[in-house]
Amino acid sequence: MAQNSESINELKSEIAGSRERLARELQGLRYELDFPAKFRRSFRKQTVSWISAAAAVGALIALAPMRKKKVYINARRRKGDKKLMETGLALAAIKLVGNLARPVIMEFVKNRFFYSGEPSRDRK
Repeated sequence: MAQNSESINELKSEIAGSRERLARELQGLRYELDFPAKFRRSFRKQTVSWISAAAAVGALIALAPMRKKKVYINARRRKGDKKLMETGLALAAIKLVGNLARPVIMEFVKNRFFYSGEPSRDRK
């Protein structure tokens, strides 16, 4: 029996020790995975490096579109080009007319569907 109680006490102390180790490991994992805090600490310690790196990335982004890609076009016209040009012109004309007619259409819809039945002050 004495040996049984000793083994139980050993198991309890081993369980308590493993709980403490697990708690420490979990706390360490939380510390390692706290990326916002790591970023803030790194920025505080190495401010100049972070600002110069941000400036370099900004310069690369700003200067990258300056490279032009060469596009070679065949000078001979094909039969489909004329239809494509006509379609493009027709779509541009439709868009222009639509933009010019939009206020008239909106006023018509407003008066036709949202008229409350009361005479307006500017109509006689």
